[in-house]
Amino acid sequence: MKYFVTVNGRAHECELSERANQLVLTVDGKSFDATYQEVDSLGQVVINHGGKSYGLSIEGTENDVGITLAGHFYDVKLEDERERAAHAAERASGRVGGAVNSVMPGIVVELLVKKGDSVEKGAPLLILSAMKMQNEIGAPIAGVVKDIHVVAGQAVAAGTKLLTLTPLDASK
Repeated sequence: MKYFVTVNGRAHECELSERANQLVLTVDGKSFDATYQEVDSLGQVVINHGGKSYGLSIEGTENDVGITLAGHFYDVKLEDERERAAHAAERASGRVGGAVNSVMPGIVVELLVKKGDSVEKGAPLLILSAMKMQNEIGAPIAGVVKDIHVVAGQAVAAGTKLLTLTPLDASK
């Protein structure tokens, strides 16, 4: 899975998979091989890399982590692909009308509206299957469905125009 990681304010793009206690990690396009072992249930971990062992203390939540390594503290923010797409959709929801674009690649499973329908802000417009999850795409504003640019079963890339909405007051 792809992760977007910020360590003490520096952004990194990481891909991580695990095979039999072996981490397969790519950081900013560079391969990084390591093994790890959980020492206890309190967040103590040993990482082995390049013939050296590193003891880490990990605290925090799933997305906001503090890591202590050799007396140095690292503030780590984590966001996976799906969370990043959801946050992008939230930021885009402040706009006024216009196109509703896909924030991630996927397949349109079902259209829940038709041209001319009035929708409230947050109302479901369509179901998009992405990363083995069915995601309900909601209306960023209250408005009227002006156009539908996709059909059920269609594969879409991130940024593809799905629908066009006209704000309720502009549609009169």
